[in-house]
Amino acid sequence: MNPVDPRIARLKTDHLDQLSDYVEGLYGKPELRHLFFELTSACNERCFHCGSNCSVPGPEELSTEEFKAILDQVKEDFDISRLQLCITGGEPLLRKDFFEIMNYAKKLGYKWGMTSNATLITKDVAHKLAEAGMGTISVSIDGLQPTHDKLRGMKRAYELAMQGVQNLIDEGAFHAVQITTVFNHDNLKELDELFEIMKGIDIDSWRVINLEPIGRALSRPELMCTPDDLRKMFEFIRKARKEEYPVVYGCSHYLGLDYEVEVRDWYWLCNAGVYTASIMSNGDIGACLDIERNPRTIQGNIRKERFKDVWENKFGIFRRNKADDSSMCRECVHKKYCRGDAYHSWDYEKDEPLVCMKDILFD
Repeated sequence: MNPVDPRIARLKTDHLDQLSDYVEGLYGKPELRHLFFELTSACNERCFHCGSNCSVPGPEELSTEEFKAILDQVKEDFDISRLQLCITGGEPLLRKDFFEIMNYAKKLGYKWGMTSNATLITKDVAHKLAEAGMGTISVSIDGLQPTHDKLRGMKRAYELAMQGVQNLIDEGAFHAVQITTVFNHDNLKELDELFEIMKGIDIDSWRVINLEPIGRALSRPELMCTPDDLRKMFEFIRKARKEEYPVVYGCSHYLGLDYEVEVRDWYWLCNAGVYTASIMSNGDIGACLDIERNPRTIQGNIRKERFKDVWENKFGIFRRNKADDSSMCRECVHKKYCRGDAYHSWDYEKDEPLVCMKDILFD
């Protein structure tokens, strides 16, 4: 753990105090900025770290007309000029009606982006994505070719994904093409080699995150990053950003005074339920899609309730400082800033965080 310059520490503490006050207000008056559509739970890969355990289509997936009706409803109830529609899965391109839904979203005036494994993005698909108004995309690359293919349970996954990325770049129509890499204890050794590859691709950013104890990854505890792994990863990100390469850590965790604003553009805030909501492929309404799905986190279902009513009258579990509920966090001096850390890595049975960077990155 590195000592922080006292002047920088005071400045960051002042900013974090202001953010803390702002978040208290946000709990009472949330603002929907990101609405995720989980179009399907079907996927052509079998990623061992999938937070949603995606594989095959669910038995009650929303129909084309239901998704269109949701788009109509949200446009009626919200100012969609201030809203980003985030499309994900599974692999969203597996839906045969994908372009029908997304062209309808474009017609209504939505801004939208997508998360994809890119294995299905041919030149023709890239062109159709541009025509449908897609602005941003994040593509998963989780190691060099043998590692990526193994982690994703699919032969030629790396080759097809990298070609998909190039097809997107060649189309030249998107605001941002991003690659996301999930590092674990094993593939972290490929960090430097991957960096050289990323520098040779005309992407807009490289999003680096660590393996989280959620979904299928719970079956592989030996691959969780060690404290040394995490420190190595964060030092790499800080150094690369100082050299003005567009690498950024994800929104996962509070990192302490040393690393906050050093490895991403601003201070940490879990957006779940205050800026972000999701409609799942079966119609369930929740916050971030990485959050464990249980009776406490599912807030309603779009087939039974109007989304606006759920957003305005529920989500209480996400609109409080949950550190107050946890014996592990209650007396912590950092709880004002971390608020119990991220909702996707919260243990909803024990009411305590599954991940805490205290004593790893800061005292």
